[in-house]
Amino acid sequence: MTQIYDAIWLALSSIWANKIRSLMMVLGNIVAVTSIIAVVSLIQGMNTYVSDAITQEIGIGSFKVEKVGFITDEEEQRRAWQTRPDVTLLDARAIDRFSPSIDAVMAEAGANANITFRETTLEFTRVRGVTAEYDQFSGYAAERGRLPSRMEVERGRPVALLGWETADKLFKGQSPVDATIQINGMHFRVIGVSEKRGSMFGNSQDEFVLVPLRAFQRLFGSRRSLELTVRASNPDEVQRAMDDARVALRVKRHLRAREEDDFGLVTSDTLLDFWSSFSSGIFAILIGVVSLSLVVGGVVIMNIMLMVVSERTREIGLRKALGARKRDIVWQVLTESTTLSMVGGVLGTLLGFGLAMIVAALTPLPAAIEPWSIPLGLGMTAGVGLFFGLYPALRAASLDPIEALRRE
Repeated sequence: MTQIYDAIWLALSSIWANKIRSLMMVLGNIVAVTSIIAVVSLIQGMNTYVSDAITQEIGIGSFKVEKVGFITDEEEQRRAWQTRPDVTLLDARAIDRFSPSIDAVMAEAGANANITFRETTLEFTRVRGVTAEYDQFSGYAAERGRLPSRMEVERGRPVALLGWETADKLFKGQSPVDATIQINGMHFRVIGVSEKRGSMFGNSQDEFVLVPLRAFQRLFGSRRSLELTVRASNPDEVQRAMDDARVALRVKRHLRAREEDDFGLVTSDTLLDFWSSFSSGIFAILIGVVSLSLVVGGVVIMNIMLMVVSERTREIGLRKALGARKRDIVWQVLTESTTLSMVGGVLGTLLGFGLAMIVAALTPLPAAIEPWSIPLGLGMTAGVGLFFGLYPALRAASLDPIEALRRE
């Protein structure tokens, strides 16, 4: 153990005595570990962020029924939009009445419109039309005023709930409650302002106007496909509720046994699985890039360690003449190369965390420091030091002590 400590101390002393050479020696390791620590931190932060956002959007124990669903192929998606029937309120009623495993069904539609209050106009603001069941789903809460009542929504009254940012931009510090706004020229009375929800990937979630679906259809027409959000009676039985909803729609649309569904079902798990596959692909590409950097760094370590062995030939010969075994020489050189490599790992880890925090502070991308990434980075650099230090160590151990002592 003392021998290992001495070798570590010798390696650290060598680093301090030859700062530039040592920096060049571990630069590849620093770059590689910085990259993997920073990307791991950003990916883990994104995983948490996306998971929370998807859960908030769809809701726990809920799923969505859409005209197309989750299709990644653009051509297939375009064909589905052209051939599939729109989702309607009749579909929502068919699902709601079919099974006791389904607790509530909300229908909604969306479109962009110009919102005007006096001389101020906000262009291309998202307008969402909802049915009366919207208050049974999470994500709707009023910071000021109130939410549209069930009667107002069922009768299609011209009332509106503004997103926090929409209200702030449109009224500029004035109270929006009970004010009258125009949506594409139609008058609506503002009855409340939604709680602030923040942004997702740099896009604000507070720029919207919520109105009753019937009022929305008077604005934009009723020939639009709806999106249904379905909540299971028991959060643990979402799959059963999905199966019942599928059967209800197939029966309502008179689909035969061999015909495919002409609608899409989307759960939070569907989106999370897609994101997991996407982030895993990024991580796999990162491993390839980092592996190349580590190989380059390892070759540099091997070459410099060969130079160090050459510089210390007389010292190695003297040690062998005094009784040092080949194993002792091998362990000395391996300990030095591993220590030098791990110094690069430590610096890379610190720089990686710092880079991730800077990216998180300056961009919408979140970051999460994962404790397991620290031993990952250090373990990788230790492995590089051992592997690429082995050849110089064996070469040093094979030196003939007499020839080594004669060498100048």
